[in-house]
Amino acid sequence: MVDVPGQEIAEIPLLETKLYRPKWRPGLVSRPRLLERIHKERKLTLVSAPAGFGKTTLLAEWVAAVPDQLVTWVSLDQGDNDSAFFWAYLITALQKINSGLGERSLSLLQSPQPPPIESVLAILINEINGVEDNLTLILDDFHVIENRGVQEAITFLLDHLPFQLHLIIASRTDPPLPLARLRGRGELTELRAADLRFTSNEAAAFLNRMMGLDISPADIAALETRTEGWVAGLQLAALSMQGREDIPEFIAAFSGDDRYIVDYLLEEVLQRQCDRVRTFLLQTAMLERLSGPLCDAVTNQQGSQTMLADLERDNLFVVPLDNKRQWYRYHHLFADVLQAHAIAEQLEHLSILHRRASEWYEQNNQLFHAIHHALAAKDFERAASLIERIWPTMRQRQQESTVFGWMKSLPNSVFHNRPVLSVVYALVLLNDGQLDTAEARLQNAERWLDKDTESPAVERVVVDDLQFRSLPASIANARAYRAQALGDVSSTITYAQQALALLPEDAAYERGTTASLLGLAYWASGNLEAAHLSFAKGLAIFQKIGGVQIAIGGTLILAHIRRGQGRLQEAIRTCEQALQLATEQGEPGRRGTAELLMALSELHYEQGDLETASQLLLQGEELREQATTLPGADHLWCVVQAHLKESLGDLEEAFKLLNEAERSYHRIPIPDVRPVAALKVRMWVRQGQLSEALSWANERQLSVEDDLSYLKEYEHITLTRVLIARYRSDGQRSAQGHCRDNVIHQVLDLLARLLQVAQAAGRNGSVLDILVTQGLAYEVLGDVERAISPLKCALTLAEPEGYVRIFAQEGTSMAELLREIAARGITPGYTGRLLTALETWGQKREDQAVSPISASAQSLVEPLSQRELDVLRLLRTDLSGPEIARELVVALSTVRTHTKSIYSKLNVNNRRAAIKRATALDLI
Repeated sequence: MVDVPGQEIAEIPLLETKLYRPKWRPGLVSRPRLLERIHKERKLTLVSAPAGFGKTTLLAEWVAAVPDQLVTWVSLDQGDNDSAFFWAYLITALQKINSGLGERSLSLLQSPQPPPIESVLAILINEINGVEDNLTLILDDFHVIENRGVQEAITFLLDHLPFQLHLIIASRTDPPLPLARLRGRGELTELRAADLRFTSNEAAAFLNRMMGLDISPADIAALETRTEGWVAGLQLAALSMQGREDIPEFIAAFSGDDRYIVDYLLEEVLQRQCDRVRTFLLQTAMLERLSGPLCDAVTNQQGSQTMLADLERDNLFVVPLDNKRQWYRYHHLFADVLQAHAIAEQLEHLSILHRRASEWYEQNNQLFHAIHHALAAKDFERAASLIERIWPTMRQRQQESTVFGWMKSLPNSVFHNRPVLSVVYALVLLNDGQLDTAEARLQNAERWLDKDTESPAVERVVVDDLQFRSLPASIANARAYRAQALGDVSSTITYAQQALALLPEDAAYERGTTASLLGLAYWASGNLEAAHLSFAKGLAIFQKIGGVQIAIGGTLILAHIRRGQGRLQEAIRTCEQALQLATEQGEPGRRGTAELLMALSELHYEQGDLETASQLLLQGEELREQATTLPGADHLWCVVQAHLKESLGDLEEAFKLLNEAERSYHRIPIPDVRPVAALKVRMWVRQGQLSEALSWANERQLSVEDDLSYLKEYEHITLTRVLIARYRSDGQRSAQGHCRDNVIHQVLDLLARLLQVAQAAGRNGSVLDILVTQGLAYEVLGDVERAISPLKCALTLAEPEGYVRIFAQEGTSMAELLREIAARGITPGYTGRLLTALETWGQKREDQAVSPISASAQSLVEPLSQRELDVLRLLRTDLSGPEIARELVVALSTVRTHTKSIYSKLNVNNRRAAIKRATALDLI
């Protein structure tokens, strides 16, 4: 086997040649005026000019001019649009100059479930910050990077670039980076085509000294004028003029733009080569990289290594890629024109050349490149077999998008007798949201599972027997995902259970996926405890096999399920434990941590702690700017912000946020148990906007006589709120002509049915909502005695979990009922707290009364909040931290957060000092 310079990462190689720093050859034209500008080493140096302006050569000279500086280099190509490849190369390049740098970052990038690249970069940035030496990273040919995710990640890197790192980018076009911002801050050095053009003196040195010509100053000036100092044009002209006697006539013979000069001069260069060299150039033009063994295989001849060395010696646009002169590439301009001539002269032979290249790469375990050439050769059967072989690795590394690109290049006929490939295509289609197209691919695969159904005229093609034996389970898993995305809960459960029965015990990744899908299906069906058990099991499996990212992000689902069960305290602990896990991993900015802070914010909002909720939401928003958002989370951010805005009296902004939440929502496998439209309706009801609320009920075709389901449970409870509000505002009869009492009794019947089902399923979040609504229904009838009964049950359920919002937002009617309950001695402490919250809920901050802080306390830089005062008063007692948390019905971590804030505001560092300082300020 021929040795290919590179190292394997999950069977996908990193080519050492891409990390080679081009060498500056003595005798080349030096450009000190440009080197001086690069020496300034601002945050970013951009060398931006069209092909052939000497960008790479200039940077090679700069590297040679700073021998004591740590410089590393990455030559980019189209394959680096795969984010995993790009960052693996970048981090590996940094390790070339500091072996200990990026070890953790690269390990995470290569893990089975890599975290978002922002998390990887955050760790890398911290590692670079710990380096004493200055480092320079050069990214050559950046114009080939079209992947928006890679471009955005480079922007993230620039925004947080440590002072030790200097980034240099060479590109044919300006990259989509914040150049204006960097320019305005004085953090950008720019070298463009106008700067890179050869001056007359540089052109003379190049033509006469380097290229060995003897051209008069007048002819040099004419040639420099015709090429406008374009380096590649001058080189092409020099090659064409070698051995000519009619140089002045030759120089006068061409004019026009760069493209014309390239075509003209390359014609001249090619025509002046001997047949052997010309044939070699055209046969190898389609190779991105050249080596003797590879070119021997492609040309079906020997001696290619010597040929490459001769081409380099003759300055025939061949660029070395390593110090040993084993690997080369053609200059991009030269390669473009060579390929155009190859297509024109030997089109029928190109597929043979590509096939030979594919075979060589396969023999050397370079499947990625083997697939590229197989597709170029239109050898689709070969490409299909190679894709099947590499699929398990690509899937584990979450590189489905690359596989999707390959699949789209294959004709449909290739899939007909390839069941494994059909399922692979189905999986990448599901990942792309093409649910119906995916189903067709699954059906095609199923035809081949039963040998009796095979057509004698068509032979089944299977590359990997293990993948084929796993097909029934893979198909069941794919169908479970598809069914859940379509909202078909029963089918999701059926397929997922089928997959579990078929999967071997050691298929951990697939088992984790199936358990998670089952959890989502159970949640959608209303079986929340089964949902929590199954989804938690799936997350545990992922965490065990190294998928910590999935475990952290998936905790958001567990918190939502616990909230549906009315278990706020456990939901808070679940989120806090996941955040602790992220911190222990050294990555508090992992994908999903911002959403966990959002979930904690909403939970504290439910407990009436609006200040903590606001602080957590702000922390989450700051973190969200640095990490990738979880799928489907955008509308949740708007919902949580809308709730807080309404609680603080900013109704206009709250409605804007809910409208934005509706616009940003798209269907995903996670069940939508609290539709945004229903949230808006409840706000309309609280604001007395009944016409909008009634229109919603009509559009949704909701009725008090409907059959019940969990996915409509929140909407049905919302419907009862709408009808109660209409009853309160109506005169003698409803719009339908029914008696008002008859309508409200129908509402109570629906609530009774809803309550029975929710209680049986242990959905205490819904139970509380229903009980509160029952109390309001009886109150509107004037039956206070019957209103108190469900509210008493609600208070008993709500007190241990610290619920406040569900009572506090109900306004005057709820306040009157709670006062009656307090007068009867029912949960007096808790009821008193709710009445206090009712006094200010929904009022704008500027309209609220001044906090009861004495004038002497105004000496504090930042006053204590009401909740901090509550904690402070309990700090004066003998209660321990956990006992204070139980007294305030909050999590212990919340008490610790408030205590830390109290110490900071009072400028003390312990409990005793805080009490002493607070007493002096008359705070307690």
